[in-house]
Amino acid sequence: MRLLVVNVNTTESMTRSIGEQAAAVAAPGTEIVPLTPAFGAESVEGNYESHLAAVAVMEAVRAHREPYDAVIQAGYGEHGREGLQELLDVPVVDITEAAAATAQFLGRSYSVVTTLDRAVPLIEDRLTLAGLAARCASVRASGLAVLDLERDPAAAVEAIVEEAARAVERDRAEVICLGCGGMSGLGERVVERTGVPVVDGVAAAVTVAESLVRLGLKTSKVRTYAPPRPKRFRAWPPTAGGLG
Repeated sequence: MRLLVVNVNTTESMTRSIGEQAAAVAAPGTEIVPLTPAFGAESVEGNYESHLAAVAVMEAVRAHREPYDAVIQAGYGEHGREGLQELLDVPVVDITEAAAATAQFLGRSYSVVTTLDRAVPLIEDRLTLAGLAARCASVRASGLAVLDLERDPAAAVEAIVEEAARAVERDRAEVICLGCGGMSGLGERVVERTGVPVVDGVAAAVTVAESLVRLGLKTSKVRTYAPPRPKRFRAWPPTAGGLG
């Protein structure tokens, strides 16, 4: 089985980290193929960057010529999953939805701990659209920028752990979801501080994708995710120069 794990930003070191986390939980025989978009922002922290990332991720997957069995979109609260599902018949798993869905097997309510406060509405919207918001106790921001997770790991861990503790103590969350692909690997510290289960979106998405593939299931093409209709596109795909 081969899974494409697509980072939504263009930071190669984060793609490597996400790929390593995915590989660590993958079952024997599952190959993880990390992908970085060819264009877009170094980190995705708002609507403009998220919509651009959606296009970049779709184009990265369309350009990949080797066979694969499922795609994981490794960005929390980002746009684009629906477009990928139109383009592909293999399962497409978004880490936001995979984490929240998994959390609901583990407790009555869950909270998401993410990066900047401006990311909170994007995550709330994604959970609502996916039908997963009813049992979400809160979406909390640690105040960190995405790239701070690499620049100052010690401070990042402390901020995330403390915000997770507030979610458990003040919001009555029973499960914590790590709300950024770059937070992979922080689960143990949060468990130590809070005593509740912690769901990493990348890890959850890998196991969900593997299960769908093993069950022989594919994306429905009856209505919502039917393939795009054939039509003419003006100046698309753009030339390399047009991307600048």
